[in-house]
Amino acid sequence: MEEINLIIAENIKKIRKSKELSLEKVAELTGVSKTMIGQIERGESAPTITTLWKIANGLKISFSALIDYPKPDTRVILRSDIQPLLEDNGKYRVYLSFPFEESKRFEGYTVEIDKGGYLDANSHMEGTEELITVFDGELSFRVNNNEYLLKSGDSISFLADKPHVYHNPGQTITRLSMILYYPS
Repeated sequence: MEEINLIIAENIKKIRKSKELSLEKVAELTGVSKTMIGQIERGESAPTITTLWKIANGLKISFSALIDYPKPDTRVILRSDIQPLLEDNGKYRVYLSFPFEESKRFEGYTVEIDKGGYLDANSHMEGTEELITVFDGELSFRVNNNEYLLKSGDSISFLADKPHVYHNPGQTITRLSMILYYPS
C-alpha cells in the first residue's frame, strides 16, 4: 500500500507543477483542502478513491494518471529484444519499437523488406495517418491507385485508412521506419 501512495504523491506533484498550479489553486479546483493535497504530495496521507476522483475531475485528467507507475525519462529498446512479425515467407519483417499508448496516439516500427518482398496491407482505422522514412534500399509504395518509388532518405505520409501495398523492387534490403498516428 505504501508504494502506491508514493506513486500517487509523485504523480500529483508532477501534474500540479506541469500545470503551474499552486496548492491553493489545486484545492480550489478539486474541493480537496490545501492541507490534504500537501499531505498526499508528501506521502503522509493515503487518499481515498473518492478524494482521487475529486482531484482527477478538478484537474481534468484521467483517474489512471494519478495511479499510473511513472515511465522512465529514457528507455532503450534493444533490437535483440524485439521479436519481429513476419509476412511474405519472412521477406517482410516488422519490429515494434514504440508500442501504442493512449495518451500519445501513435506507435513506431522498424521494417525490413528483402529483395522482392511484398505486403498488401489492409486499411487501418478511419483517419489513421502513416509516416514512412526509407533509410536503405528502395520502396515501391501504392495507395489510392497511385504508385510511388522512394529511395534512401525519402519520406512519405498518407492516410492509411485505405488498402496500401509495400514492395521492395531493388536488389538490396529495404529498411524503413514507420509511425502510425491514430485519430483521437
